[in-house]
Order: sequence, then C-alpha cells, then structure tokens
Amino acid sequence: MSAFAEPWEAEAFALAVSLQERGVWTAAEWADALGAEIARDPDAPYYRAWLAALEGLVAAKGLTDSLTLARYADGWGRAAERTPHGTPIELLADDLL
Repeated sequence: MSAFAEPWEAEAFALAVSLQERGVWTAAEWADALGAEIARDPDAPYYRAWLAALEGLVAAKGLTDSLTLARYADGWGRAAERTPHGTPIELLADDLL
C-alpha cells in the first residue's frame, strides 16, 4: 500500500523535498508553511495542505507568482474535464488561455 492516495500527492511531495534539498527553503520554513496551512483548514486532506504550502512557498520565493499558479490549476482542470477516464491528461496551450 502506498503512502499516497493519488499520483499528484507523490509528485507534490517529491517537488517539495527536492526544492528543500536544493536550498530554496529550509526545513523550518517548510514546517512553518505546512503548519500554517493545516491550521488554516484543519479539516482539509493532508496533501491538499501540503500542496497549498508548496504553492505558497514557490510564490513567496519568486519561483513563479500566484496568478501563474492559478492559471495552470485552471488549465489542468479544463484538460481533466475533457479527458476520458483512464486516459492520461494532456495539457495544451489553449488550456492556459
């Protein structure tokens, strides 16, 4: 049994760990960001809080901005809606408009 319910959870975990290992943020910064997200919505699924903390730190560190993150989230949502179940989701340039 995997510790992750969905593939995106493992990907978010790996990305956060990789960015910390590269020195983009410290373990203390990560703990503070994740703790703040959990405190903000204690009923949210754990990896939703993890993703929110990851997105917040990525924006705070200037790796991207919150508008770009929102545009990609919306684009992935549109791509997922048109994709038949069981088929890999393909993000197209039109999804990001």
